[in-house]
Amino acid sequence: MQDLADAVGMQKASLYYYFRSKEDLLVLVCERATSTFTQELQEIVASDLRPSAKLRRALECHLIALCQQLDLFSVFLREQKFLSDAQKKRLRGEGKRHADLLAAILEEGIAAGEFRQVNVTVTTLALIGMCNWLYEWYSPAGPLQPREIADLFADLALKGLASTTRGRKKK
Repeated sequence: MQDLADAVGMQKASLYYYFRSKEDLLVLVCERATSTFTQELQEIVASDLRPSAKLRRALECHLIALCQQLDLFSVFLREQKFLSDAQKKRLRGEGKRHADLLAAILEEGIAAGEFRQVNVTVTTLALIGMCNWLYEWYSPAGPLQPREIADLFADLALKGLASTTRGRKKK
């Protein structure tokens, strides 16, 4: 909080006039960051892209957003367990919207025959977990750029979801 107060030219105590706690501030900042990403995801879902292209784009957006705001998401993902139940519930709403949109891509891919039949809920959570874990090991100074990592993740996901009947005519 002191670093934040210094950055905005305020006294630390003055910040508490606007925010009851540092956790409330964390929730607000994370909501803003994730709501922008959820809006992008809504646009991807609504697009005319094939499901595999939608999934590739969704994973890319997730990973790039995480890399661009690595400090914020690192704090959030590490500290969320310390939030109050009300704060967790508030953030879960945005997380659920995000998961529902990703699940819609998976369901569309299954219906189109691009993806094999999978448990959509578990697969959605696995993809989100795979992306979110990036905060533990990613370094901007590392050998891979965010888009390269996104391509690797998308290839893993798409090859794992690939339908064995893709390209065959349905009877």
